[in-house]
Amino acid sequence: MKSRILPFGLILSLLLAACGAEQPTLSSVDVAGTAQAAAFTMVAETQQALPTDTPLPPTNTPTATPLPTDTPTSTPTIDPLLPTATFTRDPNASATSQGNCDKVLAEWQVPTIRILVKNETQPRGTIILGLYVETALGECGYIPVYGNSASGPAGYYSAFAWVTGRRNFQVSGGFLLNGGSWSLVVRNETIVAKGGCYPNC
Repeated sequence: MKSRILPFGLILSLLLAACGAEQPTLSSVDVAGTAQAAAFTMVAETQQALPTDTPLPPTNTPTATPLPTDTPTSTPTIDPLLPTATFTRDPNASATSQGNCDKVLAEWQVPTIRILVKNETQPRGTIILGLYVETALGECGYIPVYGNSASGPAGYYSAFAWVTGRRNFQVSGGFLLNGGSWSLVVRNETIVAKGGCYPNC
């Protein structure tokens, strides 16, 4: 910075001296003040030329995201030609707990039904089917499926199938099976209950 001020002050003093003797000569204090003023002007112009910090644009203020709502699940698919039954728990039945239901249900007091498993998956895969049941008397547990058939109590069933083959996937379904024989039809998108005569009803 001093290297710029000195030549500037020197040039300024030579110009003033060249104007003639009639002009008053500058004292060293005046030259120093002029040089200092010129230096401050240069600093101010340099500061003005520097880019300023541009404020960032305002960001979107986060808003409260609505909580997910309960989406009603579809009702069990039952053959429309069959009579509809309601599932009512016997008020005299003992309350069940999950610990009591986490077992194979080998015996029950309600009527027994026959269950046939039909594979309608595309492309056709191998099915491993799991069945869980709860009866109107509070009896609950898992029903073993051997091959393509099973026997179990009348009640509300939850079915879950693992399908393996060219395409591996899982499907599930829930339905009330209330006596007689039933066909559980495993499809790519769900498991449905049809009358025991399905598909020739």
